Amino acid sequence: MKTGKMRRGGDAVQGEGYKRVLYEVLEDTGKRKLAARSLRHFLVFLILVNIVLAVLETVPQIRETVGGHLRLVQLGSGFVFVVEYVLRLYVADLHPPLRRYGRLWSRLRYAMQPSAMVDLLGALPLLFVLFLPNQAVTIVVLLRLTRFLKLARYSPALRSLISAVAAERKALVGSTMIIAGVVLLAATLMYLIEHDNQPEKFRSILHGVYWAITTVTTVGYGDVVPTSNLGKMVSSVVMLMGYGLIALPVGIIASAFAREMHSRDFVVTWSMVARVPLFEDLKATEIAEVTKLLRAQSVRKGAAIAERGDVADRMFFITDGEVAIKLDHETVYLGEGNFFGELALINPTHRTATVTAFSDCQLLVLEAGALQQLMDRDGALAQKILNEARKRVAGGKQVRGEFAAEELQQAGVFASAEETDRQPELFPENAPAGGKDKPD
Repeated sequence: MKTGKMRRGGDAVQGEGYKRVLYEVLEDTGKRKLAARSLRHFLVFLILVNIVLAVLETVPQIRETVGGHLRLVQLGSGFVFVVEYVLRLYVADLHPPLRRYGRLWSRLRYAMQPSAMVDLLGALPLLFVLFLPNQAVTIVVLLRLTRFLKLARYSPALRSLISAVAAERKALVGSTMIIAGVVLLAATLMYLIEHDNQPEKFRSILHGVYWAITTVTTVGYGDVVPTSNLGKMVSSVVMLMGYGLIALPVGIIASAFAREMHSRDFVVTWSMVARVPLFEDLKATEIAEVTKLLRAQSVRKGAAIAERGDVADRMFFITDGEVAIKLDHETVYLGEGNFFGELALINPTHRTATVTAFSDCQLLVLEAGALQQLMDRDGALAQKILNEARKRVAGGKQVRGEFAAEELQQAGVFASAEETDRQPELFPENAPAGGKDKPD
């Protein structure tokens, strides 16, 4: 009896392990970067294929020639999107903000999020095709095209644009009201001026609204034009106003998007610097001074960021992409938001591992020389950094070569107990008798 209970308990633990793996792959939050990236690329490719096929299916010649094959592709991809939606619901209770609500309510809350609703829209076409008659073709085509919205999950820039529009919604509503007011005023004036001359084209103010919209947007189809001199004068003024009116919402969105991108980059950079143990006790103004020292560096996939044996005199922050750190017995992968090489800032030594770009990377680099110059100018900041460094050495923090334990923990790697005894001495005056000299 006990054996049966133990087996069921082991199966439950194993099931939770599979669920965690599934969550890490779907949400790209764990060590399984290759699997997560492959799934992401596959889903993006499938979304684009579906959009193209949804458009091509409306061409009669293509539909008659290869319509059956297109239908099979659509059914197969629809099945994939349904499975994706179900699996995302299944692991929803592992999301940190939703864990406290329990399994049922966390999934319900997740289902109400915009991204989950978009996933549901992407899964609905298959259900319509299977359970509704052919009269639902129009709905199915529209729903297939909404799969384009799923790309927002995989595009930070698109998410930032959506956030910018949402943040400036009041200003956009205000500018839309101004444009609507000008359109209505122009339509009313043109109706009063041109109704007698062109009763068939300006039969009412509503007919004048069509002319006003094409004029304010500077499209001017030419199918409805004023014939009187006064009407032409009003038309000229409306066209000139149109340039400024259309530029108003465009300027609002552009400035909001630029501000959103700048804020995101600032927050990401700030949070990465603040997470570094050497800087965790610094004040906000002091962290700001450190962030000013960062310089950007782009590295192509497969290129070396640091070679084994080189002088380790800088640390790196990963703002985009992923790097591979080749240690003696394993390879550690660090992705966006992680950092490495902190110890090089206070104890320049020789690198014990080769670091390469596993994918195209955007890095922020902090050089030891630049930090030293800042510390020379600001004695209080220098004292805080040195005190933290001494504290970490006194506490016996684990390292592996020039990599601190916190850096390897980002990838789920922990230094062994044996390596704890190989702590490099950052301050010779604290070294025990007979300790190794600091490398040149």
